[in-house]
Amino acid sequence: MAMIETTSLCRKFHVGDTWVHALDHVDLRIAEGDFVAVMGPSGSGKSTLMNILGCLDTPDGGHYQLLDLEVATLSDDELSRIRNQKIGFVFQSFHLLPRMTARENVLLPLRYSNADLAVARDRADDLLDRLGLADRLDHRPNQLSGGQRQRVAIARSLINAPPLLLADEPTGNLDSRTSVEIMELFSELNRQGQTILMVTHEEEIAAHANRLIRMRDGKIEHDSSVH
Repeated sequence: MAMIETTSLCRKFHVGDTWVHALDHVDLRIAEGDFVAVMGPSGSGKSTLMNILGCLDTPDGGHYQLLDLEVATLSDDELSRIRNQKIGFVFQSFHLLPRMTARENVLLPLRYSNADLAVARDRADDLLDRLGLADRLDHRPNQLSGGQRQRVAIARSLINAPPLLLADEPTGNLDSRTSVEIMELFSELNRQGQTILMVTHEEEIAAHANRLIRMRDGKIEHDSSVH
């Protein structure tokens, strides 16, 4: 089954007196269980593509289907539910709330749901345990290392068991050793069936994926298996 399918996807921005084509008729298919790395120079369109696939932006043309849903036909409320329940986001800067504990940060996506609090706490604790943070449940972000904070962010992205995980430069603020640990974690999640799409500018990080897409000037320049 296709998790993601785009056809002739376009997005342009008005810069000064000219239009810049951030995405130029992009055709892309990502199956369930794929682990895809997207690379390209600044301005290649990779971040624009990530934003559209994450339902954070809308294209100017073309079609985007997520889990067989035509995204352009969905209401704002439906898009909010998809972002909350179907897509997990992991960012370079973690985006943890400083006054909340690790557990409380992980529980944030459930704040506006009808989830049973006790069940949700158990799931958050289980995720943090799986990610090696069982002894950090009540620590705040400033009491955690960069790698630990990213693990909390990953646990938060998984709390709703989303079928799709989008990661934007997830190791950008981490040292080399911690970056490898995070990517090994992503690989393990993928082996367990998690679909992952990751933007990165580092070749050694992209090598952990099983598929590599290179973009340039708003187009997919190269798409191949890594292993």
